[in-house]
Amino acid sequence: MPASAKPSLRFFHSAALRTRSNKVLSAMERDHDPTKHVGALSSLVVDLAEAGLDYYFLRPLEQAKVGFVSRQTANLGMAGAMRVMSPIIRTILAGANAAQLCVITRHIRQLM
Repeated sequence: MPASAKPSLRFFHSAALRTRSNKVLSAMERDHDPTKHVGALSSLVVDLAEAGLDYYFLRPLEQAKVGFVSRQTANLGMAGAMRVMSPIIRTILAGANAAQLCVITRHIRQLM
């Protein structure tokens, strides 16, 4: 089954994040050594993950008018999750070779 025929979900994020995504991915796609851009890619992946968590979890709580304390608890939980995920993402991507980074870059580009 082609990827386009599979069920999917998407989320909307800021225009600034979209611009940055295109800039980072383009730089990686153009450079013969994409490992030079691993820091920028890591930051991008962290920010995309954070935007996704916000879109899929925090925003619906706000729209549902869930209580303030519950929303604050959710915000703190997501912030904690990102504090744990961020160094893991950075470490894993820093250990990836050029070919692996190209695959990751293509995957992110396909999600766009």
